[in-house]
Amino acid sequence: MSLLEGKVVIVTGAGAGVGKGIALEAARQGARVIVNDLGVNIDGSGGSAGPAQQAVDEIKAFGGEAAANTDSVADWGSAQKIIQQALDLYGRVDGVVNNAGNLRDVMFHKMTEEEFDAVIRVHLKGTWNVSRAAAPHFKAQEGGAYVHMTSTSGLIGNVGQANYAAAKMGIVGLSKAIALDMKKFNVRSNCIAPFAFTRMVGSIPAETPEAKARMQVLMRMEPGKIAPFTLALLTDEARDVNGQIFGVRSNEIYLMSQPRPIRTAHNDAGWTVQSCVERAIPMFKPSFFPLDLSRDAFAWDPV
Repeated sequence: MSLLEGKVVIVTGAGAGVGKGIALEAARQGARVIVNDLGVNIDGSGGSAGPAQQAVDEIKAFGGEAAANTDSVADWGSAQKIIQQALDLYGRVDGVVNNAGNLRDVMFHKMTEEEFDAVIRVHLKGTWNVSRAAAPHFKAQEGGAYVHMTSTSGLIGNVGQANYAAAKMGIVGLSKAIALDMKKFNVRSNCIAPFAFTRMVGSIPAETPEAKARMQVLMRMEPGKIAPFTLALLTDEARDVNGQIFGVRSNEIYLMSQPRPIRTAHNDAGWTVQSCVERAIPMFKPSFFPLDLSRDAFAWDPV
């Protein structure tokens, strides 16, 4: 079955890795696809139309329909052009996959303002730009779906990624806000934390024996494995799935938790600094979360 037949899907960062896998599978499922990619390096430098066009050529080779786009998600006006291209070519837009990203990994106490802003601008602001550009069209047609890529670097934690983690947690909040605000127009918004070996993951330093062993495990996680569930969320059959956070790792799919109160402390007389120190903090301490890394929470090998 072609579950996306007749739909128009925009995939950002679709020239390679996870995004390319999603774009190719979207076309196989019958969608017409806008393949957006700047063709830049991991840090956002450079630029080439080659990766986006190559993905389009592969789609056309198996009979799919697609068009390349090299506008930047980080710029408001350029994001508008991405959506407009879909409208000009195909007359509508039904799904947006916000996948574009970059990395500027560095320890927090050494991170520069430029390194922080560069990552926020692409991941978080880029997700806002493209999503906001599509929103009026989703509202007018009373339907549409967003899938945004978050990360366990934000949901759980990783070292040396304060910029990336902040952006990815921001995307979670943005997705939930979109889900709430657009629900009455039959528009849904969900997040996926993808686990896959891509050039971004491959750029992470692996200098210790433990890091090298971990990298060997990561290399087994195929980017193409992220596509099926991503595209399932864009189908009409998933119309009731909204405001959720998922994880996809090889053949595993996870539903992730969302913050909720887990313990309470009450004092009829009100709290003072002293009573907080003596009573509230000790009450909560057994339920504190450890400073886990993503690999601690997902300690087993992908299956």
